[in-house]
Amino acid sequence: MEEQNEAPVYKTLIIDNIKYKTTLTTKYQQRKVYEPVDLGKIQSFIPGTIRKIFVKEGTKVKQGTKLLELEAMKMVNNIVAPLDGIVEKINVKSGDMVSKSIVLVEMKK
Repeated sequence: MEEQNEAPVYKTLIIDNIKYKTTLTTKYQQRKVYEPVDLGKIQSFIPGTIRKIFVKEGTKVKQGTKLLELEAMKMVNNIVAPLDGIVEKINVKSGDMVSKSIVLVEMKK
């Protein structure tokens, strides 16, 4: 097998006015980059089934308004609006089974 020798990536850090030159590992370079949370995209936090949807697309909602019910492990979880805004898109319907981290509702301010 042939080895691919990639040129090392160097980064200079300054700590207490002292410069340090270090190399970045391959694992560090391939890491998932941090993305800030988008409050306009409401995701499922647990796998489950959508029981009821209380809003329609285009509805103006206030923070704390119930958007839908998600049943998971025999418990009913109310998904509420995290901010004031307009429901732009509903990506699920009543009876749908969803997995974790699926965008259920999209909102805009």
